[in-house]
Order: sequence, then structure tokens, then C-alpha cells
Amino acid sequence: MNLFFPAFRAEVAKLLTTRIWWILAIILLVYIGFVSGGLGALFGFLSKSGDEQPQGAPPMEILAPMLYGSVSTFGYVFPVLLGALAVTSEYRHRMLTPTFLATPKRGMVLGAKSATLLIFGAIYGVVGVLASVGAGAGVLALFGLDTQLDNSDTWAMVGRAVLALALWAVIGVGLGALIPNQVAAIVVILAFTQFVEPTLRAVTMFAGWAASIGRFLPGAASDALVGAPSLFNTGAAGTGAEPFEWWQGGLLLAALALVLTVVGYFVSWKRDVT
Repeated sequence: MNLFFPAFRAEVAKLLTTRIWWILAIILLVYIGFVSGGLGALFGFLSKSGDEQPQGAPPMEILAPMLYGSVSTFGYVFPVLLGALAVTSEYRHRMLTPTFLATPKRGMVLGAKSATLLIFGAIYGVVGVLASVGAGAGVLALFGLDTQLDNSDTWAMVGRAVLALALWAVIGVGLGALIPNQVAAIVVILAFTQFVEPTLRAVTMFAGWAASIGRFLPGAASDALVGAPSLFNTGAAGTGAEPFEWWQGGLLLAALALVLTVVGYFVSWKRDVT
């Protein structure tokens, strides 16, 4: 334990000396604000069309949670990238040799990095929640719709969204350890989060057996942890496949982070570095 805290402080210092963490945080803030505010404006206009339930719009009672939960549905790529870059930068800039000389226990170094990114992921969660709730609630209030900010369930969901992004950052650490090449890690993360998984989730919405399998996808587990309806799980509601409970989604994400980190440790982290 005496060796862990110096390693932890060193990982925090290394991350703070880079610009990438606050650049990604700013992009997250703007992006989620645009998504939440844009969707809120779209459905707000639809709600004023005169129909009780406009075609293509979600029920009004789930609109606010869906907007606030967009930080998980659309924003989880940012903490994943941060976690992966925190690891792959060590390989790219050949910083692992002095790191391992200072702390020979490599597992402790990886554990300190995971703990550091868990905290920074939570910070990203707070930033994303400020964007999704701020923009979403502002637009809903503008259209005279219920913001549900007086509901304790809303704030519980917001807290779980912060936890979800914290776990995603640790998943990024595991991916970075598993794929130490920085360019390859970025390509894999962007391809999976922006194309592969959204496509799989869209496909699995339309059949009960497929939706039951789709619940195990990382993004679906994240949405389950947050407990907010999304554009994906609202479409799957008619398939008969119930989403996981929030704690089950959290366990799935935590298990994924653990597995990726352990596999990455044995596949590349223990190898000799030059």
C-alpha cells in the first residue's frame, strides 16, 4: 500500500501534464450539450404539433430521462479514449521504462493507472451530466415540458451516469493495455463505439431473442446501469426482452473492465519494454 500511493500520484501528475484530458472534456461538454439540447428541441417541436403522441416521438414522461441519459448513450467514447490514450502514450513516448524502474511492480502501476482513470472518468461524468441536464432541461423548460428535476429518481439516474463514465474510463485502460499501439487502439475504439455497436443494437431491437443477446453489449449495459431510456432500448420495449437492472448493468461494465485489464496485463503489459 505504501508503494501504491506514490504510483497513484505519479499517474495523476502524468495525466495532468497532458492537454488531451481537458481537450476531450471540452469536446464532451459541447457534444453532449448539442445532442441533449438538439433532441429536446426536436421532440419539443413535435409535442407542439397538436397530436397527443406525435409519430416518432417518445412518450413525454420518458423524454427528460432520455435526454439526461444521453451522456451515457452518446458520450461514453470520451472516457474510453482517455483511458486508452493514458496507456498507449506510455508505449508511444517510451515512458514505461522509467516508470517500471521507479515502480518495479507492474501490476501496481496498472492498478494505479486504473484508479486514476476511474477518478478522471467520474470527472467526465460530471462534465457530461452538466451538459445533458443543463441543455436538456433548458430546452424542455423553453417548450413548457416537464423537466422532472424535482424527482429524486432523476438525480439517482444522474449519479449512476457519473459512475458509468468512470467505469468506461477503466475499460479504456484495459483496451490500451491490450492494444498498446496507439493508432490501432483509437481506430478500434472509434469503429466499435461509433459503428459496430450502434449497428448491432439497432439490429437487435426488432426480435425478442436478439434483444436478449443485445442486452450484453457494453453500451446496453451502460444504459441499464444509468437506468435511462435511450433511442435503442425504447425501440426494444415491444420485443419482450427486459433490460438488466441497474446493478446488473454496473456489474457487467465492471466485469468487462476487469477482464480487459487482466488480459491486457498478461498479453502486453508484462512484456519486456525497450
